[in-house]
Amino acid sequence: MAAVERVTENPQDAAGQDDPIAASIAIMARLRGPDGCPWDREQTFDSIKRHTLEETYEVFDAIERRAWPDLKDELGDLLLQVLFYSQMAAEAGYFTIDDVAANLNAKLIRRHPHIFGDAVATDATAVLRNWEQIKKTEKQAAAGAETVLGGVPRSMPAIMEAAKLGSRAAKVGFDWPNADGLFDKLQEEITELKAELAPDATGAEEELGDLLFTAVNLARHLKVDPESALRATNAKFRERFGHMEAAAGGAAALEALSATELEELWAAAKQSGKNLRAVS
Repeated sequence: MAAVERVTENPQDAAGQDDPIAASIAIMARLRGPDGCPWDREQTFDSIKRHTLEETYEVFDAIERRAWPDLKDELGDLLLQVLFYSQMAAEAGYFTIDDVAANLNAKLIRRHPHIFGDAVATDATAVLRNWEQIKKTEKQAAAGAETVLGGVPRSMPAIMEAAKLGSRAAKVGFDWPNADGLFDKLQEEITELKAELAPDATGAEEELGDLLFTAVNLARHLKVDPESALRATNAKFRERFGHMEAAAGGAAALEALSATELEELWAAAKQSGKNLRAVS
């Protein structure tokens, strides 16, 4: 197959070629070859899929930190996942990296008829509307009709899956008319969660899940990406807790403080963050 045939006798030489992508493909094939790396050779689609998720989040992190050299490195790691899957697929006779690229190219052209065809789209909203309609047509043409929620992978991180499920359901009209109803629903879910906190209650996990799902749908109505919002809050918590730890004199000193003292440090950390933002 094309991807396998690209392997050179000396991949070290390939690393310096004018075509870096071809070199990467050759190196990956060499690593998976009969005399390649023992670890790379024993990997399967299932064994490396978790790394794909980790690398995706590391790309997110580099972007949020505006760490462009890190982003270059993390994108390379993400590209490695594509090369790995494609090489294993080529070995199994499923498809090659060339098939992956050709499929992508055809999809980009097909879904941008306002660029490569006669369709008209004067703004981003029109582009997205066309894109979704084309996707729907493609799926209808495929063998077997897909259900409304069938295209949402169960393996997604829970927040992303909840956002996708809510968005898909909204497309067929199953949605709150506005954010006001979701604020009411949040209060309802909080009440139901509190009712499950009694010693003999067993539904706390389910009710907390309902609360989180509602919060994700509220984010959609507010046009806020819930994943980005939570990551930003995580970063804020890291910053404030680090301020607390430094003010206390280290982790050991922090552990010795009372709840009241910890709350005072937290309040000081919050105020410090506000002061820094006001100055900037």
